[in-house]
Parts: sequence; structure tokens; C-alpha cells
Amino acid sequence: MEKNVIISIQGKQSYPQCPPEVIELVTEGKLEDRGDGGVTLSYQESEVTGLEGTLTTIRVEPRRVTLVRAGSVNSQMVFEEGRRHQFLYQTPYGALSVGIHTRRMRSSLDGAGGDVTIYYALEIEHGQAGRNMFHIQVRERAGEGLPQ
Repeated sequence: MEKNVIISIQGKQSYPQCPPEVIELVTEGKLEDRGDGGVTLSYQESEVTGLEGTLTTIRVEPRRVTLVRAGSVNSQMVFEEGRRHQFLYQTPYGALSVGIHTRRMRSSLDGAGGDVTIYYALEIEHGQAGRNMFHIQVRERAGEGLPQ
């Protein structure tokens, strides 16, 4: 079953010799309990994120999180604790080879909402780019599920 939710996202990027950069976003989206132990979260990016015209879909499974972007930017990022995954990040200006090494991952997200936190190292064109963290909190939109 799909429901309307409020999604709060906090991202932190740390690069050598630079102060950490923190990005926060609150948006509306959809949460679907797939019934197989996993959930799917989706939302439209906006000009605030610089990805306007892109649909972001996050599939959360017991041991894996997959973030897919389709639209003005196309990518598929796979997070599995202790593993490294590589993908092409396609932008209007060209494609980059990006690697992700997931250090730690925690999720309490289910069909009712919850949290996902992922710590990972990012590599661009095979060179270490920095350490990142993102935290997603999902809650039902106020008034959802109430009788009309």
C-alpha cells in the first residue's frame, strides 16, 4: 500500500582540508510497503537540490539500499555495508565513474515510516573524494489515514 509521507533528508559531506558541508531538505513523497520485507520511497527533486526534473526512488531492503535517480540526472547507487559498488553518474554535461564504499548502514524504515542512516566513502574517477553520511527520516503526512 502506498501512502503520502514527509521526508526529511540530511546529508553531510567531508572533504580533505575543507570544513564539512551539511545539506538539509524536507519534501513530500510516497512510501510503499512492498510486502517482501522492503519498502520503496520516492520523491521529486526540486531546484533547491539542483536536480529539478529528477525522480529519486530509494529501495530499502534488509541488507541493501538502492538509490535511483531518473530525469535530468541518471544514476543508480547501491549501498551494502562493508561492500564497494561502482556506477556511472550521468549528467547533462557527461558521465562520471563513481564508487561507493559503504562503511555503516542502519535502517528502521518500514511501511509506517522510520529512519535510514548510511555512512560511506565516495570515489570519483577512481580517486577518493570524501566521506559522506546521509540520514533520511520518514513520517506520515498529517491527516493521512483519518476518516473523511
